[in-house]
Amino acid sequence: MAMNKNTVLAWATTIMIIVGISLIAMGAFRYDDVAGWGFAAVGIGFFAIAWVFNALKGRV
Repeated sequence: MAMNKNTVLAWATTIMIIVGISLIAMGAFRYDDVAGWGFAAVGIGFFAIAWVFNALKGRV
């Protein structure tokens, strides 16, 4: 399977969404103190970067 730029960006977007969901879940369910807010904030940051990767598909 040949991977071009769009498939690499699609895989990167998918992996970043999975990591973002796991970070938000860790912040929500694993940590009850201030660290949970940090995990959730980083998870939202992963979503933002995944959104940029998704927007770049077809343009690079």
